Amino acid sequence: MTFPTPIGSVIFVDDDPVVRCATVQSLELADIDVRPFESAREALTNIERPFNGVVVSDIRMPDIDGLEFFKAVHQIDPAIPFILITGHGDVPMAVNALRDGADDFIPKPFASGHLIASIQRGLERRRLELDNRALRTMVDESSRIDSVLLGETPAMVSLREAIEQVARADVQVLIEGETGVGKELVALMLHRNSRRRGQPFINIACGALPHETAARHLFGSVGATPPGQIVQANRGTLLLDEIDRLDPVLQQNMLRVIEDHEVVEVGGRHPVTVDIRVIATARDDLSAAVNAGRFREDLYYAINVIRLRIPPLRERRADIPLLFAHFVDGAATQLRRKPVPMTDAVRCHLIEHDWPGNVRELKSFAFKSAVGFEGLAVQARDDNAPNLPERVGRFEASVIRSVLAECGGNAAEALVRLGIPRKTFYDKLHRHGIDIASFR
Repeated sequence: MTFPTPIGSVIFVDDDPVVRCATVQSLELADIDVRPFESAREALTNIERPFNGVVVSDIRMPDIDGLEFFKAVHQIDPAIPFILITGHGDVPMAVNALRDGADDFIPKPFASGHLIASIQRGLERRRLELDNRALRTMVDESSRIDSVLLGETPAMVSLREAIEQVARADVQVLIEGETGVGKELVALMLHRNSRRRGQPFINIACGALPHETAARHLFGSVGATPPGQIVQANRGTLLLDEIDRLDPVLQQNMLRVIEDHEVVEVGGRHPVTVDIRVIATARDDLSAAVNAGRFREDLYYAINVIRLRIPPLRERRADIPLLFAHFVDGAATQLRRKPVPMTDAVRCHLIEHDWPGNVRELKSFAFKSAVGFEGLAVQARDDNAPNLPERVGRFEASVIRSVLAECGGNAAEALVRLGIPRKTFYDKLHRHGIDIASFR
């Protein structure tokens, strides 16, 4: 008889050395990886989550018998397949163990083929169980990553890869992108995947800081509790959301925090040492604010160690249907409604709208569609809707922007992908007001 190659290992426990040796030989001949043990106590030290195999044990053993051993393994992981080997008088006990979750019992004397077949079934069940757990883990991880980062366009694939790499590098990060693209979410992902996970994540909305008390909010004041938000972020991550709106005086103080890892409280003389990673977001190109004199150049270079740009929806239109479907399903679940079919009006709106509010706007639109407010959701498609030439022009511009984003602003590569002459390409850039430099 031949047996398929197994997926895991078998822990075999029997205090009888003759039975143990004979069984091990039979299992090895069937290409089963087996680890024999004389006692259950010894075997238990070799079973850890996630154990990817099957446990086979005799019932009658000194110290810890097979039933006690089964209960101990069940506490480690109730889904580990457990097979009992029983003498004639132990059958009632084995039947009770089956009711409690054991997989099988094999009476003595047993044919090796019977045991091997039972082990193979257990190994297959274990493989399926661990595969399902891996899938559930992937779903759980995906659920942490809000659907802002869903998408299979090259820009989003590259962004997710960059986040994974940057998270492990304990350096300052500047995240740029339009409103609604998910800058705060990316910052949170960087924190959760860094060595600082489990430590504080303090989000400071720079544009909302009260002018009179902003310094106290950030740096704290002598004798006051709680401490300033920067000190609260010690050992963790400090997010400076919309740092381009930070007061110029505070910009200088923040530079000291980043470069010297020190905070001086309002009214204090002695600096407080802090260990933080600073992540900053900006709605627009922060270098433009530097050139305009609205933002300190030295602070810009201090936070711009690594720069991540999140593309707007209009630059990754191929992801919009996926995002919309995800939001609609979520809305239907939340509202306890059946998912609504996509109508032609909704489909046209998804394709033609420029989504200035990006993912935040798309999510709102999906909820309106889910509750049946299609008329409200597509109110832009009324008498003021663009005519056919305007629609074609919008679509053409969106395709060019998407290709430029994928090419990183490389004109030669974009020309190849678009399949148009150079002069036509630059004429279209001029007509649609597209600045190729903004994609580099």
